[in-house]
Formats: sequence, C-alpha cells, structure tokens
Amino acid sequence: MPDSRGIGSRWSRRDFLQTGAAVAAGAYGMRWGRVLAADIPYEFDGSKFQLTAPEPNPKRGGVLRMGIPNRPPHFDIHQSGTFFNIGTQGCMFDNLIRRDPRDGGKTIIPDLAHSWEIAKDGKTYTFHLRQGVQFHDGAELTAEDVKATFDRIAKPPEGVSIPRSILFRAVSEINARDKYTIEFKLAEPRPVNFMMSAIASGWNVIVRKKTLEDNNYNLRKLVIYPGTGPFRSVRRVENEIWVVEKNPNYWNKGLPYLDGIEFYHVLPFSPEMASAILSGRVDYVIATDPVTARKAKTMPEISIDTHYQSVVHATWINNKKKPLDDPRVRRALHLALDHRVLVEVVKDVAPMMAGGFIYPFSEFATPKEELEKRLGYQDDPTAAIREAKGLMAAAGYPNGINGLDYLVRDIAIFKLWSQAIQAMLKDALNVQCDLRTVVESVWFEDAASGHFDLAIGAIVSTLLDPSDYFNAWYGKDGPQNYSFWNNKEFQALSAQIDGQVDPAKRLPLIRQAEAILEQDPPLLPVAWERIHTVWYSYLKGLRPYDAFGIYDIVREDTFWLDKA
Repeated sequence: MPDSRGIGSRWSRRDFLQTGAAVAAGAYGMRWGRVLAADIPYEFDGSKFQLTAPEPNPKRGGVLRMGIPNRPPHFDIHQSGTFFNIGTQGCMFDNLIRRDPRDGGKTIIPDLAHSWEIAKDGKTYTFHLRQGVQFHDGAELTAEDVKATFDRIAKPPEGVSIPRSILFRAVSEINARDKYTIEFKLAEPRPVNFMMSAIASGWNVIVRKKTLEDNNYNLRKLVIYPGTGPFRSVRRVENEIWVVEKNPNYWNKGLPYLDGIEFYHVLPFSPEMASAILSGRVDYVIATDPVTARKAKTMPEISIDTHYQSVVHATWINNKKKPLDDPRVRRALHLALDHRVLVEVVKDVAPMMAGGFIYPFSEFATPKEELEKRLGYQDDPTAAIREAKGLMAAAGYPNGINGLDYLVRDIAIFKLWSQAIQAMLKDALNVQCDLRTVVESVWFEDAASGHFDLAIGAIVSTLLDPSDYFNAWYGKDGPQNYSFWNNKEFQALSAQIDGQVDPAKRLPLIRQAEAILEQDPPLLPVAWERIHTVWYSYLKGLRPYDAFGIYDIVREDTFWLDKA
C-alpha cells in the first residue's frame, strides 16, 4: 500500500529537523577516497607472489561473526549493484587480478592471473593464469572460464543487465590464447589504470563457463554456484544467517586463516547492527551509525575506521512519464531540495555529505566553495525556490502536481529522506507524492522496469573516474540509468571524456557535462556516503583505511583472530 503520510502542508524545512526527523527516528528505533592508485607496470611477473596477512605470525582457526545484510534482490553478483550481494558472496570467489586488501585496495596485485603484459600501444592486455586452480565443484579453472565470464560482463546477453559492462566498451575481443592465457584486445586505447582497475573490480568475479551455460547465462535465481574462492557455502537462512567454511583446496596455500564465517543479517545504520557490535554478538560490522561509532571509540577493545564509499544516494525521475519528461520540471524538483537539511535529517543515522552529480571527494569535483554558490546548494534556498516556481509555471504546472508514486527502498535513511523530500516538494512547489516502501528485490525490479514516478535509493560505481558512472548512471541505455534519461549533448561529451587521456583537456569536458546535468537533471542527488567500519581489535588482517568503497575488499582471506 502507498504510504501517504506527510509532515503537513504548513511545513518549514528547518522545522523538519525539530519535528519530522525526530518523530521518524523514534518510529524506526534510531539514534542518531580512495587515494590514486600506484602506477601499474606494463609487464609484471607475479609467479612467485603469494598473499599473506599484513601482520606477522597470524593465527589459524576460529569462526568470524560478521553483521551484514543477507537480503539480496537476487544472487547474480555480476548483475548486482548492492552490497547486499557481494558482502556475503564475495568470499566464495576470486578475480583475474584484484585490489590489495592490505592497503585499502590502492594497489593492484595478482589473483587467478599471476602475471601480465600490456602492449605499448595500450590495446592488448595479456594475463597468465595459475595452473591447478579448482572450482568448489572440483573442475579446473581455465582461460575459457575467464573468457566466458568477461564476455558476459562486457556484452551481456538479452535479459541480463550488468552495471560494470560499460567499463569494457572499448574491448573488441576477449581471446583464450591457450588453456592458461587470456587476452583482451581494445578497439582504442584507454588509460592503463582505468582498464586494470575495471578488470580488478571486486564485482568481476570469475565463474565457471559451464555454470553460465547450464543457466542460460543468468544466475539471478541460483543461490549457490561454484567459485574458486577461499570459502564455500554451508548453510543459508533468508534474513537470518549465511554460513561459509574454509575451502580446503584453495590455491593460495596458507589462506584463509579462518575456519569459517557466519554472516548475520543486520541492515546498515540500524539499531540491530549497533546492538550486535556493541554487545559483542558479532566481531565486525560495516556501515553502522554515527552514534554507535562514537560509542565504539570510547571502548578500548574496539577499532573503528571511517572512509568514503562509492555510492550516490538519489531520487530517480522517470523520464518516460509526463510531466517528468520535461527538463524544466526536473530542474525545478532539483532546486526545491535543501541538501544541507537532507544531510542533517540523517546525521544520527548515517554519515553523509552534500554534493551534486560528481563524487564530491574526487579530483574531478567542483570545489565545495564554488558548488555552494550555485542555486540549489546555497545555504539560503529562497532564490532556488523562486527559480523552481518559475520553471514549473513555464512548464504549465503553476499549481503543482498531484499523486506522484514515490518508490522508497526499505532502509532507515530512505524512509527519513523520503518524508523530508515529500514535505519539501509540497511546501515549495505543491508537488504531492505518495510514498511506497518496498524491499530490495521489488525496488530494483520496479526501478529497472520504470514502475514509479520518483524512486529513492542508492547505487554504486566501480571507479571514481567519470568514464565509469557518467555512462552507467547517466548514459543512454546505461545499466543504472533508472531515470531513462537521454541528453544527446551529454552523450557526445561523455564519449569525448572517455577517449581523452590528457587530464588538462579532460577536466573542462567534465565541467561542461556537469553543467548539462544541472540544467537537465537525470536524477535528484540527495547525498554522498561515508561509512563507519567497526570491529573488535582481536580481529586482524583488515585494513579499510583510505578505501574508496567496500566492494573491492570483501574476501576476508587475510583475516585472522588473535584469540587464545
């Protein structure tokens, strides 16, 4: 049923901080960048490389208890864009190459491929696989499995949508040169860091060719399928627990150190997550609330780190529906939001920061002091709302819009934000929304199919580079373009950005693209995420510091327990 509860017609955006947020927080039981990667060598011989824990003399044994969501929308990691998948499934798989978990993922290191060569013209990448690696079902890994995996990622078959496919747009061929050699050929060069980072993404796990063939290349309904990773599945109970055990045949001899992991289902920023970590029922949580983080800092037995996350929180606007297909209406909705208030609304639930359409903590972002001079980002919203009203009148809606279906993902921050945004839009523009809260599976299905007018949720990117998320989020037919937005001028600029390797020439193009996004918004940016990771100090082997996102360092193979 739609949730049409509002804050009241005579609402003040500042009043919401004193009333609506407090009521909502009580109702839901709440209190409340990555550094640039090192240069990648064109030739690397890692045949002797072996990953170990970052600390000396790691202990073996024990079971890690982790508090993390266990409510995925489906089970296909490649098709997923949420931590609800990879957080629990990532430890069961490996990558061709990977980001080093010991330095927050800043460095690319060998994985299933021990060595590589990159042609001087930047158009051929060759990787040499380890021999004797086994999937959990006993089959040997070969280059054909890697080819099948990346063929599907780069060019998804009909009915399959993979958010990372746009990273491989320049790839023209993927060849298994022999049983243990895989080759990527590019139609045109891309920066080496970009391509290697795309291949090393934690999402791009290697799966069996036979698994793909047996399931018509769609793994959404397949709960368990063989990986080569350090852990394998034992037992799963929906919304309760997922238990994995050590893979006794793991190719990286000596890893993992743990006997197993128990993933207990708790939602991000929730009171249940706070209770689980502070009471010691779990050893480790990701994305807890600021109040819990502050409490954890006073406990000498607990460690904590706060870092940026590769996530945008936004409201998508369905461009297929009138009057939302009018750029003036979308721009008006964008101007009606007070971003500083929206950050304040959830400040005791989740650590967020205001920003526009580009990661605000990246080298590509418009400086904060410049952004805050723009309409829609100023401390005083009067001028922005005045322009928004003018745009609505020019579009033929001076008296507002009634009955917009506002799809809300069932997480605390989105429930709070949707109520605030509902009130802001009604107060400023007489735009009235009916809130409809749904779980992940329904949210992603309805968002992808266009069954909404507005939809609030979060999506991730793989890289900080705009050539990733400009195409995935804002590109025509982009895999995460839930607004179905298509601005031809932007698409032309985005293609130029992709092909321009000179940073001095690239940045002005990015600024031009950003200006288009401001005037013709594909979505309404709400906030950008920082997260608190909390763990008991007896848990060793994790180094989340300086990480950009949590999706590249989810294997837990270097973790160990310093217990008697």
